Amino acid sequence: MTPNGQKVTFIDTPGHEAFTAMRQRGAKVTDIVVLVVAADDGVMPQTVEAINHAKAAGVPMIVAINKIDMPGADPNRVRTALLQHEIVVESMSGETLEVEVSALKRTGIDKLLEAISLQAELLDLRANPDRSAEGVVIEAKLERGRGPVGTVLVQRGTLRVGDIVVAGAAWGRVRALIDDLGATVTEAGPSVPVEILGFDSAPEAGDPFAVVESDSRAREITDYRVRKRRQTLGSAGTARTLEQMMQQLKEAGRKEFPLVVKGDVQGSVEAIAGALRKLGTDEVEARMVHSGVGGITESDVALANASRAVVVGFNVRANVQAKLAADQIGVEIRYYNIIYDLVDDVKKAMSGLLAPTVREIFLGNAEILEVFNISKVGKIAGCRITEGKVERGAKVRLIRDNVVIHEGTLSTLKRFKDEVREVPAGQECGMAFANYQDIRAGDVIECFNVETIARSL
Repeated sequence: MTPNGQKVTFIDTPGHEAFTAMRQRGAKVTDIVVLVVAADDGVMPQTVEAINHAKAAGVPMIVAINKIDMPGADPNRVRTALLQHEIVVESMSGETLEVEVSALKRTGIDKLLEAISLQAELLDLRANPDRSAEGVVIEAKLERGRGPVGTVLVQRGTLRVGDIVVAGAAWGRVRALIDDLGATVTEAGPSVPVEILGFDSAPEAGDPFAVVESDSRAREITDYRVRKRRQTLGSAGTARTLEQMMQQLKEAGRKEFPLVVKGDVQGSVEAIAGALRKLGTDEVEARMVHSGVGGITESDVALANASRAVVVGFNVRANVQAKLAADQIGVEIRYYNIIYDLVDDVKKAMSGLLAPTVREIFLGNAEILEVFNISKVGKIAGCRITEGKVERGAKVRLIRDNVVIHEGTLSTLKRFKDEVREVPAGQECGMAFANYQDIRAGDVIECFNVETIARSL
C-alpha cells in the first residue's frame, strides 16, 4: 500500500543467473520495473541482464539502491556504473527515478512507493474492470489435494469464481480464487494476483489466460493449441539464421539488428562493440542486446530468444545446456576467432549482401590442332584433350599465348559425327563456341564448371 492509499502488486524475481526466464517474464508482465542494486556490490552481471530484459520489454524503470546502511556502501558508484548501460538517473539529470533504500532498516521504502505511484500517474496506467478477465500465468504447479494450481496476474477485466478460463493448452472452471495472503476471494480485478483452482492440467508459466463464454469454446481452443504444439514439436525447428533474420528485417521494415555478444576477455568485447557500433546502413543498424565476458550460457540463449537475436561467441563456446536450449528454440550461435570475419558477416547480413559463394571447378584442357570452316555452322576446332576432360554444356575459356581472349560456352562437342556428353584426356574431338568464331590452331581451350554455394550463416 502506497502512502496515498493505492495498492501496488510486486512480482519478485530471483537474482540467481539460473532464473533468467523468470526475470524475462517479470519484465514482460509488469507496468514498471524496479531494479534493485546493492550499494556495496554495485552493478553485477544479473543486474545488466535485468536491464536488458526491461529494455527488450519496453518497460519504464525505477532504480532502488539497496543496502545503503552497509559498510563500504557507495550509491554514487552505482549511479556512475549504470551510465555504461544507458541508464541515467534523475540526480544526474536523467529521466530514470532512483531511490536509496535499506530493506533491513526499512529506510526509504516510503519514498520508493511514492516514486512508483508518481511513475504510474505519469504513465496514466488504467484498466477496464467491467469486462471479461485477461492476464498472464506467473507460475503453475500441481498440489496434492488441490490439483493443478495456476498463479495468475489479472491485467484487464475482473476474474470471478465460476468463470471458464483458458491458459495455453489448459482450461477449467474457476472453483476457487486465493489471494496473496492465502485468503479465499470471490473476484480479482486488474493488477491483482490470485491462485486459480479448477484447471484440468497445469498451465505453463508465461501463458496468457482469458475468460471464454462456454466449455465447448474452451475445449475448441485448447484442442487447437495442443494440435499446433504437436505439429511444432514433430517438425524440424526453423533456425533463426543471420540470412533469415536479414530477410525478416527487410520485410518488416525494422531498423535494428539485435545481437548477443560474448567474448573471452573484456578488451575483445569492447573492440567488437566498438566495431559493431560503427556499422550501419539506411536499412538497419546493429544493436547489442547484451555483451559480456565468458562462455555462452543458457541465460544468453534465453535473452537472445526474447529479443530475437543471434548469439555471437568470440573465442568462447556454449556450454551443453546452452547448446540444447538453442537447438530446441531455434536460436543460432555463431563462433568466431577473427574480429574482421565477425564484423564482415554482420555487415553483409545487415546490408543484404549475403551473396552466394561462386566456386570454379576445373575440368580439363584441350589444344586446337586444326580449324575447319563448315557452311551454315561456322568454324569448328579439331582438338585433342591434353588434361582432364571436356563436358558438353560446361563453360570454356579460349587462351592464346597464355592470355584469355574469350569466355563462353560450347555449342558443339562431337566425336567423329556424333554429339557426345564428354570427351576424356588423350582423345580427339570437334568443338564450336557459341557466338564466337575467332579461333586458331595452337589455341588452348580450358573447360570448367561454376558451382554456386548459398551462404549459410
